Amino acid sequence: MPRLSAATIHSQLMMSRTDRNYHLLPFNFVRLCGREVLVNELGDMIVAPAGTVERIVERRMEDDGLYKSLMSNFFISREAIPPLSGLYAARLHERKSFIDAGPALHIFVLTLRCNQNCRYCHASSRVIDSPDCTMSVTVLDQAVALMMQSPSREITMEFQGGEPSLLPELIRHAILRADELNRRACKTIHYVLCTNCVNLSPGLLELCAEYGVVISTSLDGPWWLHNANRGTCDSHARVVAGIEKARAAVGHDKVSALMTASRLSLDYPREIVDEYLCRGFNSIFLRALNPYGLAADNADWADYTDRFVEFYKQALEYIIELNRRGIFIVEEFASIVLKKILTPGGSGFVDLQSPSGIINSVLAYNYDGGVYCSDESRMLAERGDDYFRLGCTADGYESIVYGPRAKKIAQTWAAEALAGCSDCALRPYCGADPVRAYSTQGNAYGHRPTSLQCRKHKAIIEHLISLIIERADEVLPIFSSWTA
Repeated sequence: MPRLSAATIHSQLMMSRTDRNYHLLPFNFVRLCGREVLVNELGDMIVAPAGTVERIVERRMEDDGLYKSLMSNFFISREAIPPLSGLYAARLHERKSFIDAGPALHIFVLTLRCNQNCRYCHASSRVIDSPDCTMSVTVLDQAVALMMQSPSREITMEFQGGEPSLLPELIRHAILRADELNRRACKTIHYVLCTNCVNLSPGLLELCAEYGVVISTSLDGPWWLHNANRGTCDSHARVVAGIEKARAAVGHDKVSALMTASRLSLDYPREIVDEYLCRGFNSIFLRALNPYGLAADNADWADYTDRFVEFYKQALEYIIELNRRGIFIVEEFASIVLKKILTPGGSGFVDLQSPSGIINSVLAYNYDGGVYCSDESRMLAERGDDYFRLGCTADGYESIVYGPRAKKIAQTWAAEALAGCSDCALRPYCGADPVRAYSTQGNAYGHRPTSLQCRKHKAIIEHLISLIIERADEVLPIFSSWTA
């Protein structure tokens, strides 16, 4: 066996130590549960002992498993351009692919008329006999034509209001027109009817069954809570009856529900979850009030936000407990965030995208022909503010999606370029929301230190990560089942 030279021995000894000349790749960190949580641009997360970031920056890492994990997961690199930079680029492209796809969600606000009286109504709905707040067939045809010009190969056509089920013939016309245009476009079209389920006619349900329309409704909790939120004594009974009627017509899995947490709701997290289980749902979206429509008049948003976060944590803990007992139920917002944390891809959820999902993923066509960058932005318009109006349905697609107003909005829609977001470790799991910033802080850029939306999202995301850190054996099997 040949003897090794002194130079070779020295070289091998040096190779056994960590290369102190490694390069840092982009990542941020946050301290949670006495640990440091490192997150890179791909959303990869490493939980490390306190002091790790300082050792990384000062090139004092030991040649151990943590060092190898940092190297293999694109936190550090021996070379300025990592050898697997192509893989890095491909993964980043996958997370941001929605930008090239074009708007996939198209919201049709058919009317502001409504047959309910929700105390927190976001949409500024009007009484059932209100005039001049219903979409004409001409505007509807123009909107459908615009939708079909989106480059997205998958389209979701969502009917909203007010209460769109008051106009079954307009819904039928829209679906048939889209189906006709799609014979040439050859897209995959999904249909969603957002309804309170109290006015579902047999003809409308037949149409939904024929075209696979998903019915999305609202259920705020037990009868006394739901009725209090809706301002009526029989809304809960009518909604539950409507849900069962819809399930019988279109199938159990084609009917979904979500709740909105009023101030009254915040004291009853377990009761709300139990109501969803009682009504045969295996998922629940714990949704906070949004500052639009009637809800904008909420007197103390800071107090509400803090109480909602506590409500969310209590409800989530109960949902985890139920899953441990073998009762499968998913909390949908947690599922969306966990997909970003635990899986390589994104979630497709418009509110947690950067660049923002507005325009990139969604367009909203108002009853009056106005085209807006999101449902929330058309809600602002109902209160007299047209800042986010992109044009009208009679305009060309290019002038709407790439016009002057879209370019103005684009200046504030990337979290990577916003102070307070750009250096936040949670940014890959969150998103930019210029509409919310504009509505609550007076400008689309916003100010993260005083943003209640930021406070809420940060608290919930940090809570989910803390659960993974402290109770991994218990929660990871549950969370994995939610993201499968």
